[in-house]
Amino acid sequence: MRDFTHDHSALALNTATLGHNLPGHGAGWAPERIIDECAARGLAGIVFWRREIGTRAVGIGERVRAAGMQVVGLCRTPYLVGAEAGTLDEVKASIDTAAALGAPVLTVVTGGTEPGTKGVAESQKILADRVAAVAGHAAGCGVNLALEPLNPMFGGNRTVLFTVADSLRVCDMVGAANVGVAVDVYHAWWDTGLADSCAAAGPRILGYHLCDWLADTCDMLLDRGMMGDGVADLRAIRAAVERAGFTGPCEVEIFSARNWWQRDPREVLDVMVERFRSLC
Repeated sequence: MRDFTHDHSALALNTATLGHNLPGHGAGWAPERIIDECAARGLAGIVFWRREIGTRAVGIGERVRAAGMQVVGLCRTPYLVGAEAGTLDEVKASIDTAAALGAPVLTVVTGGTEPGTKGVAESQKILADRVAAVAGHAAGCGVNLALEPLNPMFGGNRTVLFTVADSLRVCDMVGAANVGVAVDVYHAWWDTGLADSCAAAGPRILGYHLCDWLADTCDMLLDRGMMGDGVADLRAIRAAVERAGFTGPCEVEIFSARNWWQRDPREVLDVMVERFRSLC
């Protein structure tokens, strides 16, 4: 397991931590300001959201690399299943954005249960078919697709994948080398089978997302904790991910409308660095 006590060169910012993935939240920093502040703190890289990239993917990616960092990933595809699913052309467009940005990983949040079905088994099969339909396009663009399971409370409208094991099952259905999984503390901390699932995933773990689960969370979407403020066993989860072979950046992704999004982003970044080195 990597020792980050005196080193945060593997730390990456997901810009959601500053509130920039949802309109009306955060300080409204432009991507250039985010890049400069992250570079000043010695971060490894940044994960952006499509809404803040717009048509400027190439230029933003070049600026990140010129600052000595990497574009770690892009969030996210349109939903692939469920009542709010996008078209395959829209999904391919998100892949093109990731490629233009130079992001090696595009996160896939699946969407909810397919209309006219019950449970998740049939929706997972439909999901696999739709991922398979775009996986070749992604491979041609040099983009990996990371299926992210979500906490079960998001079942129905946001996801049909609840565990890393669920995601691996869909990966097996797809059978494409560039399709893997993302492990997010917020969504996976409760899963007593997580270590075994990570071992089974091996090199298919494409991303590791950091935050914490607040014991008295007051909003299922927008009340994540900064690392150390909750009950997740952060080091045990990272140990499981790294035993599986993951050596990539650790991406901090905190949705926090009532707390961290209300603060000066410079404070958020400074606390993030300190908590990562001392607790993660």
